[in-house]
Amino acid sequence: MLQSSPSLDHPSIESLKVKIFADGADKAAIVALAKNPAIKGFTTNPTLMHKAGITDYEAFARDLLEAIGGYPISFEVFADENAEMVRQAKRIATWGDEVYVKIPVTNTRRETTAPVVRELTLSGVKVNVTALMTAEQVAEVCTALVGGAPACISVFAGRVADTGRDPLPIMRRSLEFIAPLPGVELIWASPRELLNIFHADSIGTHIITVTHDILGKLGLVGKDLDDYSLDTVKMFAADAAKAGFSL
Repeated sequence: MLQSSPSLDHPSIESLKVKIFADGADKAAIVALAKNPAIKGFTTNPTLMHKAGITDYEAFARDLLEAIGGYPISFEVFADENAEMVRQAKRIATWGDEVYVKIPVTNTRRETTAPVVRELTLSGVKVNVTALMTAEQVAEVCTALVGGAPACISVFAGRVADTGRDPLPIMRRSLEFIAPLPGVELIWASPRELLNIFHADSIGTHIITVTHDILGKLGLVGKDLDDYSLDTVKMFAADAAKAGFSL
């Protein structure tokens, strides 16, 4: 179970060392978040883009890069064969120096993509290896990244937690594997609540990707709990009045 610590008694965004990347595919929301100094980068994926109604992958990506230029941002390949992953990744990488290319840790047949990652990183492509959930996967990916371009490794800590497992030991072990590799950063992916930002920060995770709905709660960080309690009581009272309940 993820536990809070005494250091979280008075949390603040300003004290964070972990970099917050916004995860989504809503252009208007992304452009707005780019104006928030707490946001240091962006990620997206084909699932989020499909849900947002995007039909032209490259046109959307290039438009987004023009709108928020300068921030690191990850776009994912959607191929399932190694050669096509490499081709797509190299094309995506040409869209900008700030672009990282997401490569899934395996294909749909559970075959490792380490050879793809190795080829890409040695050719200078910045990769974000994604969908990892075990320390063993991180170790294999780190071997593929040795001596390559800057890269990220995304461990889906939130999905690990969804299975009833504590992701913190996995994340700590992952940091140990990554430590000898300059330019490689660990991403805490798929957080389930805002507190996960502080969990990630507490163990030295480099980056956390956060969906727009959770980012909407940033204004609550450090809020006085007595005041928050009163706000909640007032909300219940106002909603009961609007509903016209009577007994």
